[in-house]
Amino acid sequence: MRDDGGVSPNAVASAWRDLPEPVAGRLRSADRGAGLGLYLHVPFCATRCGYCDFNTYTAGELGSSSSPQSWLEAVRRELDGAARLLGPRPVTTIFVGGGTPSLLGGDGLADLLGAVRHSFDLAPGAEVTTESNPESTSPEFFATIRDAGYTRVSLGMQSGAAHVLAVLERSHTPGRAVAAAREAAAAGFDHVNLDVIYGTPTETDADLDATLDAVLRAPVDHVSAYALIVEDGTAFARKVRRGEIAAPDDDVLAARYERIDERLRGEGFDWYEVSNWARGTDGACRHNEAYWRSDDWWGIGPGAHSHVAGARWWNRKHPATYASSLADETWPGADFEVVDAVDAHVEEIMLRLRMRSGLPVSALDESERTRADRIVADGLLVVDSGSYVLSDRGRLLADGIVRDILG
Repeated sequence: MRDDGGVSPNAVASAWRDLPEPVAGRLRSADRGAGLGLYLHVPFCATRCGYCDFNTYTAGELGSSSSPQSWLEAVRRELDGAARLLGPRPVTTIFVGGGTPSLLGGDGLADLLGAVRHSFDLAPGAEVTTESNPESTSPEFFATIRDAGYTRVSLGMQSGAAHVLAVLERSHTPGRAVAAAREAAAAGFDHVNLDVIYGTPTETDADLDATLDAVLRAPVDHVSAYALIVEDGTAFARKVRRGEIAAPDDDVLAARYERIDERLRGEGFDWYEVSNWARGTDGACRHNEAYWRSDDWWGIGPGAHSHVAGARWWNRKHPATYASSLADETWPGADFEVVDAVDAHVEEIMLRLRMRSGLPVSALDESERTRADRIVADGLLVVDSGSYVLSDRGRLLADGIVRDILG
């Protein structure tokens, strides 16, 4: 490493073969002192939910081609390579997602965090989050990962209604997510999130209210609520196409979103991103905020995406292919792009507008400000502390507002 704040060409060249020069060039110019986020992808699931299009695999799908042990060894190799490329950058946030990270067990997640610490230094007060399926957690699990250094837990609740969970093909029982949240709090977690999916066909207003009642009884300081989306290639999409189940209704989704927002804000949760609410600023997920600001993060694991110094790349998707490339000291990426100024500007508008802190007025050119001001006059945006912020009604139309601003 050089001492002038950059990473030497030799360090970049020695990390992996086949590292594309456009990516290598951006890594050489990256701010070595800036904070870094790490996303670690755990690709394993016990079963596949019908609506999910994430890069996940059941044991039957993988067969003998991959295992948690071979995956972790590959993760260690990628972490070491990333550290050589980036130099001693402080890691400010870590997010372990999937898949089902809790299938690794408490000791497995502790080993994963240990692998990060072997390669990188964690900044003081670093946020360390893991997703967990309520069915694969226990009081002992939460105690183990809390002792290992995890600071946040995100639990997939989805719904409090058994028949809605059945449509989503979720395996946990309706009350298990809240019980798991209580176990996490008892283990010492101050930051616990429950994920909710709304708008599932067969879900009623009463089902949603019962779900929210359960959420608000739980010891959580963060709630994520996502409209059900029919993703191409999923079992759910095939059922919709065959007419076996109805597609989500846009008007119902809008009404449900408004109901969720009303209930959560009435109980002290404030939105800080269109689909996320937290009690106080400490409850917000700093790792996800870094995504919306387009900060630097490195995605570790099969199919994981990265964004560093304006370069974006994504890893080979299958765990066996990902692991074999790293064993061969080859770059594990499948492809890359370098974000130009035009695309960066579009992404800033798209992502910043989703946040409660809003899009700085100064980020827009004159014609874009003219269009944004017309949207303010329509009541879909407000100007707050020098930023355009979505109004309550505007949050329902965020994507269209972005298109209107860009013209």
